[in-house]
Amino acid sequence: MTGHNHRYTKLALTMLCVGALGACKPSDSAKDTVGARTDSAAGRLDSAAAATTGAMADSTRNMANRTADWTNEHIFGFTHNADNGEIALGKLASTKATSAPIKSFAKQMITDHQAMMASAHGLMSKVKAMPDSTWDDAKDLAENGQEKLKELTEKTAGADWDKNYIESQVDIHQKVLDKLTDAAKASTDSMVSKALVKASGKVQEHLTKAQSLKAALN
Repeated sequence: MTGHNHRYTKLALTMLCVGALGACKPSDSAKDTVGARTDSAAGRLDSAAAATTGAMADSTRNMANRTADWTNEHIFGFTHNADNGEIALGKLASTKATSAPIKSFAKQMITDHQAMMASAHGLMSKVKAMPDSTWDDAKDLAENGQEKLKELTEKTAGADWDKNYIESQVDIHQKVLDKLTDAAKASTDSMVSKALVKASGKVQEHLTKAQSLKAALN
């Protein structure tokens, strides 16, 4: 082999070696891509962790707020206004309703809610709590009940009156049931929680009956 050809052969072999090494060694671009993917994955994990932590913190705060809202005083204030409103509407409906089933339902409301009120007052003595009827939920319930009582007092008796009354009973009992269920979960007093569960069962019974009467009038 001539010296000229020998130099070309060495040069070719050197280039092949460099090329082979270059092919086996990751490029800077590849390194950057892998690093970017790793950073992106880590970012997603951080975001997910932050979102989970935030959701848990919000849930804890909401539970604390709900428990603070449903003190024994607030619970008894709300149930007092609920019973008081139902008794007043029941007395009106027992004389003004024209449908016999509606009259019967109204009389049941008077009897049941008087008994529920007496039970609540007995429990108040045991747990040494006084009703706070002026806080938001209790006050709103009382005001809505007074407005409905005024409306039905002024409304002419008849089929429309009966329908209006029973529709309001469905609405009121559903709202009261939701509040009692929430209060039972939030209360830290086992005696009060047990009483609320029992009261919720009676309100559910009333709601189911009112829904049945409403369907019969349509």
